[in-house]
Amino acid sequence: MSFVQSAPELENQFHADRVLRGYLARALPAPMRAAIEADLEALGQHAADAWAERVRTPRSEPAFTPWDAWGNRVDRIALTPAWREGAGIATRYGLIAAGHEDAWGEHARTHQFALVYLYHVASEFYTCPLAMTDGAATALKASGNAALIERAVPHFLSRDPAAFWLSGQWMTETVGGSDVGHSETEARRGADGQWRLYGRKWFTSAVVGEAALTLARPQGAGAGAAALAMFYLETRDADGRWQGVRIDRLKDKLGTRELPTAELHLDGAPATPVGELGHGVRMITPVLNITRLWNAVCALATMRRCLALARDYAHRRSAFGRTLLEQPLHADTLAGMQAEFEAAFHLVFHVAELLGRAQSGAATRDEEALLRLLTPLAKLWTGKLAVEIASEAIEAFGGMGYLEDTGLPQLLRDAQVYPIWEGTTNVLSLDALRALDGHGLAPWRHALDALLDPTAADHADIRAAADDAEAWLRACGDDRIALQAGARGLALTLARSFAAALLARHAAWALAVHADRHPHAALQRFRAHGLQRLHRHDPDDAATLAADLHP
Repeated sequence: MSFVQSAPELENQFHADRVLRGYLARALPAPMRAAIEADLEALGQHAADAWAERVRTPRSEPAFTPWDAWGNRVDRIALTPAWREGAGIATRYGLIAAGHEDAWGEHARTHQFALVYLYHVASEFYTCPLAMTDGAATALKASGNAALIERAVPHFLSRDPAAFWLSGQWMTETVGGSDVGHSETEARRGADGQWRLYGRKWFTSAVVGEAALTLARPQGAGAGAAALAMFYLETRDADGRWQGVRIDRLKDKLGTRELPTAELHLDGAPATPVGELGHGVRMITPVLNITRLWNAVCALATMRRCLALARDYAHRRSAFGRTLLEQPLHADTLAGMQAEFEAAFHLVFHVAELLGRAQSGAATRDEEALLRLLTPLAKLWTGKLAVEIASEAIEAFGGMGYLEDTGLPQLLRDAQVYPIWEGTTNVLSLDALRALDGHGLAPWRHALDALLDPTAADHADIRAAADDAEAWLRACGDDRIALQAGARGLALTLARSFAAALLARHAAWALAVHADRHPHAALQRFRAHGLQRLHRHDPDDAATLAADLHP
């Protein structure tokens, strides 16, 4: 009988994840770890079981039915099995509630995102509406609108699937994605005092949710982003009928195909202003900050899945008389991917820690400034890195990685969404640049230096990268063109050097407490890849090369 190659398999993804387990052992109090471990184990097993099921059964996608058999407009969306079980899993493990409950104080967000990290890939991007629901709960609580807080937030944070609501975040229109200043959705107030919304939303990834936060321009308001207001709406009435919402179609996307992303028209949808009739972009910012962190955590989850599969396969597959893991170059390639992942992991979960401290009132002003800076940095770097690692993982399987029924190509297609959702790499780089206004790099540099052992002599490259970033900013001065042109390089330098400092701290702890050399090896490999990505802007070269794109 001819040889048949065994497929990669996953064991419990909590038990098998050295990086997650090591981080939690350092970051969380022992009683808390003991209390949450059963849920982490359960989600780790769910991740392994869901992967095995995915490669055994054909993929399914949501199906949109605009009309029923008798000609009634129904706009019905049939969901995949993973999506149908999403509310049950989200409420059972408190995937949103855990981040808002007081039980663990400043560690609440660390607890929440450890759960999300384990669940994400198995969820088929049900985490997308969960992220927006978390953001909506955060934004409403920050708004001070007591009536809406009482009405909606308990549903968003519910641990009862019968009471649980999802919320969308409907901002994007055909005239703009990140630039919402030209939004055309109009809010009109009727004689009965009820506001109603009219317009077209071009990307609505939580259209199946019970509620949404959206931007609209009150009738008679001026132009520009400052005149937009944030509104809260509920998508269906008490009888389950759509309220002034008409779905045009579902998007045909490169990846995330199980996620029903819709185009829709608002035709008199009843809505409530969340706050003042203006400055809606500022009011919706808490949603973006939360969803960007979810995006980064989910990008980590995809990286981890790619590495777990590639590593298992490297044990199973033999070539030229040795397993792939025994081939020096293949082992070196996997080690490089692992090192990048570990550094990114510690940066993302440090952001989660800072969010937890800010939310609980424990954060200092410097920590709050650091949170504003690190959130876009973590999202932009992990988004790009997830695509890189997913692509490398496909290659690690050779031709088998290119076959749909292995489940592997879907990881790459899905990963491509991370650099796009919630702001592209360039948009986030400019956001990071704006986050430096008023504080500069001082909070970032103080935090980086505090992470490094002052007696250690082998951190010179991390400090040198930080010095170079500060020198680059000084050299640019008030030259906005140079600052903006180099913002991506600055953002990656800040992200990578801070991640290196975080990994250095964890590596020192792991060596001292557990005699574990793995994090130190990851640190050395990550630093060898280089920390600095600064770009010296030459306006003439930039103009010449950019013009070359359109001869």
